Amino acid sequence: MKDTINYLLEMKGVTKYFPGVLALDDVSFDLKPGEVHVLVGENGAGKSTLIKILSGAYKMDKGELFIEGNKVKINDTHHAIKLGIATCYQEFNLIPTLSAAINIYLGRFPLRGKNLIPILNKTKIIKDAQKIIDSIGIDLDVRSLVSNLTIAQKQMVEIAKALSMNVKIYVLDEPTAVLSYKEIDELFKVIQNLKASGFGIIYISHRLEEVKKIGDRVTVLRNGKKIGTSNIDEISIDKMVEMMIGRVLGESFPERNKKPGKDMLKVVGLCRDKVFSDIDLTVREGEIVGLAGLVGSKRTEVARAIFGADKLTKGKIFISSREVFIKTPKDGVKFGIAYLSEDRKELGLVLGLSVKYNIVLASLGSFAKFGFINDSQIRKESNKLVKELSIKTPSLLQKTKNLSGGNQQKVVVAKWLSSGCKIFIFDEPTRGIDVGAKREVYKLMNELSKQGGAILMISSEMPEIVNMCDRVYVMKSGKICGELSGDEIKQKSILEIALLGKLTNNGSGLNKEGVKK
Repeated sequence: MKDTINYLLEMKGVTKYFPGVLALDDVSFDLKPGEVHVLVGENGAGKSTLIKILSGAYKMDKGELFIEGNKVKINDTHHAIKLGIATCYQEFNLIPTLSAAINIYLGRFPLRGKNLIPILNKTKIIKDAQKIIDSIGIDLDVRSLVSNLTIAQKQMVEIAKALSMNVKIYVLDEPTAVLSYKEIDELFKVIQNLKASGFGIIYISHRLEEVKKIGDRVTVLRNGKKIGTSNIDEISIDKMVEMMIGRVLGESFPERNKKPGKDMLKVVGLCRDKVFSDIDLTVREGEIVGLAGLVGSKRTEVARAIFGADKLTKGKIFISSREVFIKTPKDGVKFGIAYLSEDRKELGLVLGLSVKYNIVLASLGSFAKFGFINDSQIRKESNKLVKELSIKTPSLLQKTKNLSGGNQQKVVVAKWLSSGCKIFIFDEPTRGIDVGAKREVYKLMNELSKQGGAILMISSEMPEIVNMCDRVYVMKSGKICGELSGDEIKQKSILEIALLGKLTNNGSGLNKEGVKK
């Protein structure tokens, strides 16, 4: 019998029921000091439920929990922190109107003063918060309001918040989903330092390549059950995927259509003061064009300006060779442009609404007459798109917040298909969704392009850019510094342009991963 004192954490026989759903079925999981134990599985496999039980957000219906050999019962999230457990969730838990420093120490402020009325020690808060941010290697002034930060910077504030707690166990849920390669390297250094100091890290990620790089052991969940645990160097990525989805996945990326048609979207000399300048790009019918670059290269800002969400200083936009003037998102939709934001929960969906109404959100006016909404038409349209896109939902009345990440992304696509758009801007289309759902999104994008749609795709996932795109524009510091097409699209070439602003060699003799043939 194993000696439980050798484990920082043991969860035994954990079972959790929700109305009509067995979310966790007799799951056991353990964590050793000085290790990264990776938790993987498809969306809905039970990863988040297990972590929320550990963090005190949920209570288990059956099971036992031990910390350093001592049986404990976690009452709430504050109790979990006192027991030495810090959780950094994929969905941000920050207050936009407060500074990064205040968010990092929220609820745990250092105080000064010996009188009855303690005073907030703002100087110490800023100093300590900046020290943590600097230790991660991120260029961020912690006095900045969270509302002014990028998605990647918000993620680093969440990580810094976890690091600021005096704990033994860190839970990191998709920590690299929006980070650049440089930021990921810095985060991995922090994780290695934590390991060396004897801390335990539970690491959740859909990026299986990085799982192999940072993990020591991996546990696979599927449909609320534990499928198995392996040492990371004894299991292949293909085997992990097979355990996650219960079958051999096959090819991840679909065969691309190689015959683009006429110009659908063309922008010339697009500028926005102090953000980006001289942006020229074209997307043709049936084509998927990548917009690559490091986080902070202003890719999203260009996309938002094309769609009309941000104001342009100058430049021209052409739709099907006709110049158009887009000043608002309403104009963008009118001219057939759909923008699928990287933050689908915040900007792409109304999570509290049903699947049915989210699907018609961008085209609700076409289902109304004399001020009355035709619900039967809405139901017919929504049902058609749910079937066409294979959206997994119990019913059209299901609240969208209860769907998996992959199915939420499909609902966003359905919304824009319902509006009749033919130009699609996908911003980080597979952020936070599992390997099986990613493949479905790739197939969906491929089908859209086959049907004559034009797609501009922004992605920090290099395999997506390399394998899905017919052409790629690479940005650095608000400018397009290179264009690659066909066999020129290689990871090494993209990174070289993104980092240096130019290609120092033509990459001949390299395969698509930038490795010598």
